[in-house]
Amino acid sequence: MTTTVLIAGAGPTGLTLACELARAGVPFRLVEAAPGPRPGSRGKGVQPRTLEVFDDLGIVERVLAHGRMAMPIRSTAPDGQVTLGGAGPAEPRPDVPYAASLITPEWRVEEALRLRLAELGGAVEFGTALESFEQSAEGVSAVVVKDGEAEPVTARWLVGCDGGHSVVRKGAGIAFEGETRDELRMIVADVEVDGLDRTAWHMWRHEDGMVTLCPLPSTGVFQFQASVAPGQDAGLGLANLQALLDRRSGRTDIRLREPEWSSLWRANVRLAERYREGHVFLAGDAAHIHSPAGGQGMNTGIQDAHNLGWKLAAVANGASPALLDTYEAERRPVAAGVLALSDARLKEAMERKGIPVRGDAATRQLGIGYRGSVLARDDRAETAPLRAGDRAPDATGLTTVDGERRLFDLTRGGRFTLLDFGGGPGTYPAGLRTFRVVAHPCDPGEIADTHGHLAGAYGASGSTLVLIRPDGFVGLISDAGDVAAVADHFAAQAPRQPK
Repeated sequence: MTTTVLIAGAGPTGLTLACELARAGVPFRLVEAAPGPRPGSRGKGVQPRTLEVFDDLGIVERVLAHGRMAMPIRSTAPDGQVTLGGAGPAEPRPDVPYAASLITPEWRVEEALRLRLAELGGAVEFGTALESFEQSAEGVSAVVVKDGEAEPVTARWLVGCDGGHSVVRKGAGIAFEGETRDELRMIVADVEVDGLDRTAWHMWRHEDGMVTLCPLPSTGVFQFQASVAPGQDAGLGLANLQALLDRRSGRTDIRLREPEWSSLWRANVRLAERYREGHVFLAGDAAHIHSPAGGQGMNTGIQDAHNLGWKLAAVANGASPALLDTYEAERRPVAAGVLALSDARLKEAMERKGIPVRGDAATRQLGIGYRGSVLARDDRAETAPLRAGDRAPDATGLTTVDGERRLFDLTRGGRFTLLDFGGGPGTYPAGLRTFRVVAHPCDPGEIADTHGHLAGAYGASGSTLVLIRPDGFVGLISDAGDVAAVADHFAAQAPRQPK
């Protein structure tokens, strides 16, 4: 069977990529070795930038409905002193619709993505494992196995979203650089709890290490986490979990029930030497493994897929193949920075014998961008607050012929969008969605910046042109109003338009 993209691994990264391809009409197969959806909460923090990705995909309301924003953290020190914190900002701003991280179990994120994929006409092939593959000048020849039966599959591209033990990465011969720290371990489990309220994320710090119980919204369980030092019991049974909680919390009134799911995490901090080998790409945990401190791993993988997805779709539909070279150039430095951040958070946690407070600007991932990318072009000074390559900010209070909208309502859907602050009758390339900023909108291609939030967010003058990429980053800014520059930049990245 022939397809355009073969995706190995149906976790959050693979599902996001499949949704991107499905809505662009690109043929794909999404195979997953596991027989069905994976159990367990696993990663539970969804950062604001990832919520913006979900907004673009049309699933953010589903995800929010099963989570809790800005969950407070109730931390108890060894001397019994209790502090509340960790919630971070909760109120949205005109340019930031989701100001705080969301707590929700990872399986809920996957559920929302699978539902969206089904709406787009796609599906996960569970119980189907990628066994091997070979590359040629034209693409990839792979073998997948289901129910003991081998099936050949040819594809133009193969994307490994198959986790830290990635078959794709190993088959492509890509080194996974970093280290495993066996002395840093953590028990993670989903358990029902008696005697504890669900109003906050509870943490206890002790000389033996930390223990936490985080209520998982939309479920009846808590996520249990406990650090395990060398020589300490790492058993995953109820008796050991209860003993760790009793000793480190100093309480005997909190009772755990038999774990619904449990795992022993080991500190494994690694980054793939490269993200591409010919027709093979890596994304998510196949490309980078993080500590859980800071809640970065799942989010970084989802954003990998958001970056790669529109580029694969564009090239599949006639754009220059050189566009795919920008995936590693843009995303690998981001993963390196996130690894450094999560590693620092882990060290802080171990030194304090507790989880560091989350919710700062770095963990929210709103500052991630691609300044200096070959896809970033502007005529602004280096000191300008907003440059090409930065995240495209939202703006509320825009008046359209259909009523009041925010910018993200207009840019949703995985397409290039041009904002023309001059409002003139410029001629732009076919297929480029354009909104002219005018005083009184009369047609669907016009918007009024009623409260000035749009011009303020983009630092726009009366001639500014802003080209926003399909993944919500600024591709080009021309304060000089250079229409030819917009046309050239768009033509180099956009799918070929039918004649």
